[in-house]
Amino acid sequence: MRYLVLLACCLVMACKSDKKYHGEVKEVTTESNLVQDILDFQMGLNASFRNPESSPLPDRYRKDFNGLDFYEPDTSYIVHAKLERTPEAIPFLMKTTTNDHRNEVVYGIAHFELQGTPYQLEIYQSMDEPDEGLEDYLFLPFLDNTNGNETYGGGRYIDLTIPKGDTIVIDFNKAYNPYCVYNKKYSCPLVPRQNYLRTNVRAGVKDFIKE
Repeated sequence: MRYLVLLACCLVMACKSDKKYHGEVKEVTTESNLVQDILDFQMGLNASFRNPESSPLPDRYRKDFNGLDFYEPDTSYIVHAKLERTPEAIPFLMKTTTNDHRNEVVYGIAHFELQGTPYQLEIYQSMDEPDEGLEDYLFLPFLDNTNGNETYGGGRYIDLTIPKGDTIVIDFNKAYNPYCVYNKKYSCPLVPRQNYLRTNVRAGVKDFIKE
């Protein structure tokens, strides 16, 4: 998880998904497989938050941490988007929650439908030297109508991997919060306004309520 990797977010202090490809056995994807994959993601994220070596939570929150608040898995939020690559895109500096900036480029534009309505989102790739194992990492930040009510007001992130073809799977059930939601010591990329979905994306992680 790199912006799970940054998350990840980038660490001012800097604020991540192994893919295995099997060429000979064609696996049949069922509803239960998809739901289990979402549940595995949730368990993995919770485990990283409990681990003092990887958790963004300050000790005062981590010691009583019982798990993040997720929407129930909903496979209607798994979309197979058409990926329009943008090889001529000009790199730019993505603003963050601090004075830091991230060197990014628009890798491509994802075109897809949610509940019968067409949308598109820009997908970004870092221009910095990638960490080992993250050479194919892509970053998808987005805003939607749940922000500020059910989810964090600044939007959420999804980690993706460069696909081999012109289709990319986006699972909104794997949307997570920037690390700065949990700890202001982190500097996190601000979601570009063009990645605002004018709908309620009730999937993934909900807002973090400090008690």
